[in-house]
Amino acid sequence: MIEKKSNYLLLHGSFGSPFSNWIPYLKEKIESKALEVYTPDFPTGVKHQNYENWSKLLKTYVDIGIINQNTIIFAHSIAPIFICKFLVENKIRVKRLIFVCGFNNYFGISEDYDMVNKSMYFDNYTDVKKYCDDIICFYSDNDPYVKYEKEKEFAEALTRKQTIISGGGHLNSESGYTEFTQLLKYI
Repeated sequence: MIEKKSNYLLLHGSFGSPFSNWIPYLKEKIESKALEVYTPDFPTGVKHQNYENWSKLLKTYVDIGIINQNTIIFAHSIAPIFICKFLVENKIRVKRLIFVCGFNNYFGISEDYDMVNKSMYFDNYTDVKKYCDDIICFYSDNDPYVKYEKEKEFAEALTRKQTIISGGGHLNSESGYTEFTQLLKYI
């Protein structure tokens, strides 16, 4: 039996886009290997970003067979908890999850961020381990948006495979992460 190639899904965070941070860099590196990569452009903004709208968009990827047991997902900021909730609620198995600055049930970033993030939070997020055996978490020791302790708590609940980047900020373009070479080994 021929093993199907992995495909890749790159998920942006709150008020983000598939054209920001390290997503274009990673997309280009994956495409250079002639592999399939998808970068959904989720609705953002106070009246548009919520679990229901993001889930509706991602279900179209499931319906056409893009998200499956060969899918490797890279997710930034609020996207890790979103994808945990999505996979558990829809009982979808994937090959690998790589989370960057993930967190859950954290308030205090700003009124707008708290409002759009709230619907993503999920109490049973560790259940995602039933749908993925390989989870990797990256976070930094000085994130200006999410407390280090919250990112560490999130990562420790999911995996031993963690990389803490000293001085990395939110591991986004604002912190100098338009390229993210450490992610390349997961392609």
